[in-house]
This record gives sequence, structure tokens and C-alpha cells, in this order.
Amino acid sequence: MEMKTALTIAGSDSSGGAGIQADLKTFSALGVYGMSVITAVTAQNTQGVFGVEELSEKIITGQLDAVFQDIPVDSVKIGMLSNAEIIQIIARKLRVYQPHHVVLDPVMVSKSGYDLLRPEAKAALIEHLLPLATVLTPNLKEASVLVGHPVETLSDMKEAAKALAEKGPQAVLVKGGHLQGEAIDILYDGEKWRTFEGKRIATKNTHGTGCTLSSAIAAFLAKGHSLEEAIQRAKQYIQGAIAHALELGHGAGPTHHFHEWYTATGSKQG
Repeated sequence: MEMKTALTIAGSDSSGGAGIQADLKTFSALGVYGMSVITAVTAQNTQGVFGVEELSEKIITGQLDAVFQDIPVDSVKIGMLSNAEIIQIIARKLRVYQPHHVVLDPVMVSKSGYDLLRPEAKAALIEHLLPLATVLTPNLKEASVLVGHPVETLSDMKEAAKALAEKGPQAVLVKGGHLQGEAIDILYDGEKWRTFEGKRIATKNTHGTGCTLSSAIAAFLAKGHSLEEAIQRAKQYIQGAIAHALELGHGAGPTHHFHEWYTATGSKQG
């Protein structure tokens, strides 16, 4: 059986719940071979982000070339890119290597409020990366930053998705995890709308949910699913991961990326 592949381009989370670590766990759980390009290293745990150190442009470029020149890449997930120079490097290499699918998760601020994208880099993200994205996956806060005004309701989400789609991505998925009530996401592909509803799970342990959802979408795209199918399957996966979230640390614990495998083998959690 042919092994499909996915590449994550993102920052490292030392606690293992988000970033590169969450992406690779998700790829593995969904049967896709995962590869990584690390853009920054964070000092991070379930309580917050305490420091960020960006990698050099040289090593980021070297990682990209090393992967693309050797192993076929069926899909790419992009997460934390902290400055304009890194964004431009990624965009330039994506135009050279032209991967089939690019899932762009515009990670800007951590749950604890730490700025992960420099303010001056927003313009570079919009100009250089949005036009290369198969799908852009902002949450409400990220959508608000990208469109320049608050996005707080379903109507706001639709307007934001349409405005962002005009900036170049093939589709925009505005995630409603921060809405009151059920978790509703809205997809706009430039022509039609699609709503994805999910059951809201009462838990504080949601560390890494955004990274996990976007990497799950990338995994299912790599396996040949349509965008709508990939999003629907990714939503189902993240709901299970949140439902089985782990009570680790003193803050927001991580989702359980291997919940299906642990259940199937009878392994105990905790």
C-alpha cells in the first residue's frame, strides 16, 4: 500500500500538545507519514508560552529543500511563522515545489495571549501565503486580525470568510470554536457556503486543538479526500480527541491524538 505523506511547517511546542508535535501525532494517528520543517522553538506548557526563539533563515531553507528534494509531499500544513522573512522563504519555496495541497493555519496568538506572529508580519502573510493556500483555517480571533474588525457571530464569520477568500486562497474555513453554543465552522470556496456543526464538549483541556484540526485536514487531503470530506473527517477526529483529552499539567491539558488507537487496544489513559 502506498504511504501518503504530509509536511508540517510550524513551531515546536516543548509540552507536546500543539505545534509540530501535535501535527506529527495527528499525521501518525490518521495513517499518513509525517515530516517537519521547524520554524521556531517555544518554551511552552499547558499554562502558556514563556519564550520563542526563531530558527535561522538558512536552516529553515535547508529543511525545506531537504524534504522536497527527496520525498514526495502530498500535502502541507503551515502553522506558526513568526516574522515576515520566514513567511517569504516559505512562500518562495512553495512556489518552486508546488505541493498539491496547502492548509494554512494562521497561528497568531496563543491561548494564554502570547503574540506568536509579529504585528508587522501580518501583511506578509496576507500577501505571500494566502494566495498559495488550498484552505485558510482562522479561528475567530485570527479572522478578526486578518480582516481588521471583530468577528463574533455567524454573520461576521460569513463576511470574514468572503473577504479573506478575495485575498487568494481557494477556500476559507472560519472556525467557530469560540462561539457560544455549538461549535460551528463555516467554509467558503468563492462560490458556495458549507456549514460544519460539532458538539461542544465541556472540558478545559483543549491545548493544541487548532493545530490538530488543520493537520487532520492536511492528512485527509493527502489521502485523496475532497476538501469538504477532509474537513468533515477532521472535525470528527478532533471531537474524539477533545472528548478523550488528557488531564496533564496545571493548565489546559492536551487533546488525545491517539484516542482511537488506545481504545482499540484496551490501553488505559491517565
